[in-house]
Amino acid sequence: MGGEVVMVAMDALTEALRAEARRLGFSMVGVVASRPGRRLAAYERWLAAGYQGEMAYLARPDRLARRRDLNVILPGVQSLVCVGLDYGSRQLPAEIAADPGRGRISNYAWGTDYHEVLTPRLHALAGWLQAQAGGTVAYKVYVDTGAILERDHAESAGLGFTGKNSMLIAPRRGSWFFLGELLTTLPLMPDVPRSMPSCGQCRRCLAACPTNAFPEPYVLDARRCISYLTIELKGWIPRELRPLLGNWVFGCDVCQEVCPFNRFAVGEPVADWAVAAPPLLDLLALDEAGFAARFAGTPVQRVRRGRLVRNACVAAGNWGSAAARPALAALLADPEALIRGHAAWALGQMDPGRGLPPLRQALALENDPVVREELALAIKKLGEAG
Repeated sequence: MGGEVVMVAMDALTEALRAEARRLGFSMVGVVASRPGRRLAAYERWLAAGYQGEMAYLARPDRLARRRDLNVILPGVQSLVCVGLDYGSRQLPAEIAADPGRGRISNYAWGTDYHEVLTPRLHALAGWLQAQAGGTVAYKVYVDTGAILERDHAESAGLGFTGKNSMLIAPRRGSWFFLGELLTTLPLMPDVPRSMPSCGQCRRCLAACPTNAFPEPYVLDARRCISYLTIELKGWIPRELRPLLGNWVFGCDVCQEVCPFNRFAVGEPVADWAVAAPPLLDLLALDEAGFAARFAGTPVQRVRRGRLVRNACVAAGNWGSAAARPALAALLADPEALIRGHAAWALGQMDPGRGLPPLRQALALENDPVVREELALAIKKLGEAG
């Protein structure tokens, strides 16, 4: 009898928790008992294959220990509360999306940094839970930062299923949502696993990926992913991949845009296309102050001015317009070698025109060996084309 009373109390508290989560604005909420992610072994095979690229922190022993045992993160952890928050599809108008003179920014980064949106709400939910429990309840809150397999746990909590593009897909919402987690020492009633659809025979995301970043369904090679290349990669974008980036300057939405489940997503209208798809000429002209003023408080801020302008150089090279030549030539004297080298590559993608003199002048003054190589290759290409 005592056990049944406890179960009823847990169930009532968990239902009240779900209601509070929705009151706080979360679109989805699910609860799962604390245990390692079901795909932990697959994740470790992914690391062994080197698909994480330069994200070496993912393979650190201390991070792996946390994923294998959540008690390393929070001693005595009993439950994970997984939440989702829609950010919608918010498709660009066709004429904006098709304009190669604009830099594409992933949907999720068009507004306020999602960490700043989800984290306070999760702390508020934890505070509510502590008050309801009437005792000391330890907790941890994570939004895309903790060493846990958040999509795996969210799938176990019933928020969706894993698609072939490795995204978590909610059957009636698609994949345009953020995830967050609340780990707690309080035992809660886990969600009962329910039947989910699947991708079936659909391979649209795999076929549409511009860089062929999926070696097989459900496996992403981050080293070829445009989101990784434009955000996580701090150094030089591989030359052979640059032409495949198109005009993406921060992230990529292709594998989600083509997903049939995203027809169910409900987006908010965005009127300021200068935020979602800024003109490349504006990005190439950014200095530190201009970058801070334009992108403060958004996810774009994390790549800082150097990587964003690097990405804009690649996009400008793919654009191939002479209108970008003066801005790119000016960047050959930028303080950052990363920008100088990618600007040289971009100039090398254009018609010879007036591109050779600034490249030759820059080569005479350049000391960085990688930038010198980029300059020499661009000069050679334009010389052969001319």
